[in-house]
Amino acid sequence: MKERYCTAIVLSAGSGKRMGTKVHKQYLLMGGKPVIYYSLRAFQDSQRIDEIILVCGAGEEEYCRREIVDKYGISKVKKIIPGGAERYDSVWNGLRETEDGYVYIHDGARPFIDERMIERAYECVSKYHACVAGMPSKDTVKIADADNIVTQTPARSSVWIVQTPQVFETELIKQAYALLMEKEEINITDDAMAAEQMPGVSVRLFYGSYENIKITTPEDLEIAEVFLNNSSVI
Repeated sequence: MKERYCTAIVLSAGSGKRMGTKVHKQYLLMGGKPVIYYSLRAFQDSQRIDEIILVCGAGEEEYCRREIVDKYGISKVKKIIPGGAERYDSVWNGLRETEDGYVYIHDGARPFIDERMIERAYECVSKYHACVAGMPSKDTVKIADADNIVTQTPARSSVWIVQTPQVFETELIKQAYALLMEKEEINITDDAMAAEQMPGVSVRLFYGSYENIKITTPEDLEIAEVFLNNSSVI
């Protein structure tokens, strides 16, 4: 039985420069539908999610409403707001629109989130307050310096590849981002890094999926098409 109000912030403000196309990666077609459709549909169909906030590129709000939200009947999208210059700006814009409860922060370019992942996230955040999807690394990872000289090889058993959704008690991550946005220099690449600065906060990892890839390059889109053809996602 669902106990806390759950909001999903879906980020769709990235420019996708590495994709090498004029169309932003989240709007490229995959299986005949925009990449972002699939994550929105997963949250739409989930009984855990009460509301979706869609953060799109500034000036793209009407396009997102007409060509995605209305076209595909994503009725849980209650707000479509413009993103900012950086990912953390877009997240902060979304967080300021959330209600108290739990918030799922998810990259719109990750189309393979599903109900099982959403449920694992809820179970995790209800116990640990700050949780991140990820998977144990299959590869050995090297830490290098500015000259590409290996300085460290962490034990593979301790290395995870981090994904989204990243899920938090809403007030906790709002406070974390409020502190972050006061800094003159911000250097974070995911939301957990904001939470990790909070005294006494530990971030818990939960299993995402090896198929929960982020569409960044043309090769990623080709791989995603294979995953889609082998799945029941429509």
